[in-house]
Amino acid sequence: MSELQSKQPVCLSIAGLDPSGGAGIIADIKAFRAFGCFGTAAVSSITFQNTTGVFGALHQTADAVRDQVQPVIDDMSVAAVKTGMLPTDEVILETARLITQNGLKNVVVDPVVRSTSGFDLIDEKALRSVIERLFPIADIVTPNVPEAERITGLVIRTESDVSDAATAMRSMGARNVLIKGGHFGEERGLGRIARDFLFLGETLHRIDGEYYDTTATHGTGCILAASIAANLALDKELLESVQTAKQFVADAIRTAPNLGKGNSPINI
Repeated sequence: MSELQSKQPVCLSIAGLDPSGGAGIIADIKAFRAFGCFGTAAVSSITFQNTTGVFGALHQTADAVRDQVQPVIDDMSVAAVKTGMLPTDEVILETARLITQNGLKNVVVDPVVRSTSGFDLIDEKALRSVIERLFPIADIVTPNVPEAERITGLVIRTESDVSDAATAMRSMGARNVLIKGGHFGEERGLGRIARDFLFLGETLHRIDGEYYDTTATHGTGCILAASIAANLALDKELLESVQTAKQFVADAIRTAPNLGKGNSPINI
């Protein structure tokens, strides 16, 4: 291994391709690079989208995903894995096998179920597979509030509801859960606060940041999860990794380039 390789951890994203570059594997690789990591990726689905919406997708087979991932693992020492859009039961099962059979660590599972524009990205069978196969092997699971509601079947309106949802996800096998609050603070009289809830086991850490009233939100969940993975690859503790990733995303929202006619990508 060269000196350069030894100083540059390798991160792997298994997720969808967003041709507009704001989300999915393109955004993940940008985030990996921003933290000094070397980005690799496998495409789980080719989506047809831009900033205004998702118009369809061409899903990859389990074999196609394996044939992308295994050569990377055989050739490089992968320090962290981030999963995003995994559209089918077979792709999810194969992803879980690849992680467990190869002993991959620092696994961040972003349970992507719906695009910012409201396009459903996976069905109920696939969601059950994410819960059953990926939650138990993840170092952290990173749903937003709507995703947490769909996963648990709970309605989340209060911080107590957030805790109940995290408890439910831990009972499903998730060790650590980050529930992204988004508008949670402002909608509940807390002022202009973007409050996320990190449960390290049963211990809750409230992570607050400034709330920006903007439509520049395309890919924020992908980039947050990828940034957490990159920081874990750099041997940071999970709490610090989440805090650093949240600040990185906040800065990227604040300085977003306002591209496109819909929800702009953020600045990474």
